[in-house]
Amino acid sequence: MHKTPGAFFKPLAIGAPAPLRELPTRLERMIHFVPPHIEKMRAKVPDLIAKVDVVLGNLEDAIPVDSKIDARRGFIQMAQENDFGETGLWTRVNCLNSPWFLDDLMEIVPAAGDKLDVVMLPKVEGPWDIHYLDQLLAQLEVKAGRTRPILIHAILETAEGVKNVEAIAAASPRMHGMSLGPADLAASRGMKTTRVGGGHPDYGVLSDALNGQQRTAFQQDLWHYTVAKMVDACLSHGLKPFYGPFGDFSDPEACESQFRNAFLMGCLGAWSLHPTQIEIAKRVFSPEPGEVAFAQKILDAMPDGTGAVMIDGKMQDDATWKQAKIIVDLAKLVAEKDSSLAEVYRL
Repeated sequence: MHKTPGAFFKPLAIGAPAPLRELPTRLERMIHFVPPHIEKMRAKVPDLIAKVDVVLGNLEDAIPVDSKIDARRGFIQMAQENDFGETGLWTRVNCLNSPWFLDDLMEIVPAAGDKLDVVMLPKVEGPWDIHYLDQLLAQLEVKAGRTRPILIHAILETAEGVKNVEAIAAASPRMHGMSLGPADLAASRGMKTTRVGGGHPDYGVLSDALNGQQRTAFQQDLWHYTVAKMVDACLSHGLKPFYGPFGDFSDPEACESQFRNAFLMGCLGAWSLHPTQIEIAKRVFSPEPGEVAFAQKILDAMPDGTGAVMIDGKMQDDATWKQAKIIVDLAKLVAEKDSSLAEVYRL
């Protein structure tokens, strides 16, 4: 059963802020994970704010059981002690069936105030998970005196979640977007890999056997289908798709390749779990200067987006105008935050 359009955008608690009808336009090339229970990591947050687009306090996986409460308290301290400005502040709470989830929300929402932008919910199985968090957030927003709604970002990391991705995307006006969670998804599907994202040497195709020549193996992307399905679900509902973690910090080239595949397919950003991945994400999810220059040529030649023109020997029409606008709009967003790229883009 779906709500009627009018009811869909009504607050779920009396006095809660009205749901957003459009997502804020924000640069989110990397979601940088911080373990808030470690004091020296919290101390780096003021410097991180200027370097990344989103700071996320991680309370779930990778936080030891005996540090869960310390991580929650550490995140609250992070939120209260820092001015995040245009940099997003997110938290990944513990999963719904854990003993920590409810206290994560009950304590963080009142303490973080309007600084908290997004709650990342792990292991989302279907719209029912979003509905529960949606109602809970509305009630907590009233108690906390929030003036704007907290958004929800779902992680696709179970077979059930991938099956229900369309319904998850449509579940609430709070939906911000989704991230691919390849490690848990691999386990849920029974995939035979221990890698956290990226390709696998045994997943590939062979060239044809011709005249006794040695056959060449071409490695394929294990995550192509799921990323494509997630992108379609997100973009058809006005949400933001993201690639998630890449676990091999010793292989920056493979990380960049995976991020770039996701970028080309429509993802707006990825997780950065290590400082070296911040620059990779910044490089990959900011459009190439040459692409921006060519896209601007298309927009200049077709101001109203209609007709057809030849540019550098290539035919451009309304479809390529739409592609060009996506690139130029992203470049303008990047240029607002990064003065060096603004100079290169000449926007």
